[in-house]
Amino acid sequence: MSNRYSDRVLALAGLAQALHQVRRIAETGQSEGSAVQAALDSVFRIDAASPADVYGSVAGVTPGLRVLRNYLAKDAHDEALPRLAMAVLQLERRFVRENDTVHAVTRGIGEIAPRAEQQGSTHPDVLSALGGLYADTISHLRPRVMVQGNPHYLGQPGVVAEIRAILLAAVRSAVLWRQLGGSMWDFVLGRRQMLEAVEDWLA
Repeated sequence: MSNRYSDRVLALAGLAQALHQVRRIAETGQSEGSAVQAALDSVFRIDAASPADVYGSVAGVTPGLRVLRNYLAKDAHDEALPRLAMAVLQLERRFVRENDTVHAVTRGIGEIAPRAEQQGSTHPDVLSALGGLYADTISHLRPRVMVQGNPHYLGQPGVVAEIRAILLAAVRSAVLWRQLGGSMWDFVLGRRQMLEAVEDWLA
């Protein structure tokens, strides 16, 4: 695949997939198990050989590729999702400059990893640990990522923990996107090429 955006759109798809699930949980209290698992698994794949391997395979991030395609083709219906994505991309810029926070997150992920390996990344105990890590570290940075939804669900500790855990996965994808050369200019100058790259992955 020759498109220079090919790897970058996988990372953006990872971001879109995570945040699509955040929006879904915030509104309905329910998530899509396989999509959430691929997102959370990516948190623990720090030294993956390729962007696809971060998500297990391209199939792992296919739901996110579909969400991204709809956005790039201007066929998206959830107006809150792009705003949430931009907030996470801005937060990533702050996060990578805060060395203490980066080290704390890296250390925390390392401590949680054995439990995730044993119980699975979507186990309630793992979600609680990842959510707690996000709350103790990244959530203190500005701009804060504000998730809106149904107050009934957003008042439940288990739902809040899952949302925070998936936000950690969203930041992971944002960091990967930057590492692959992504910038805000991509959305201005590279939209058509990004859409072509997404279509190639989905073909």
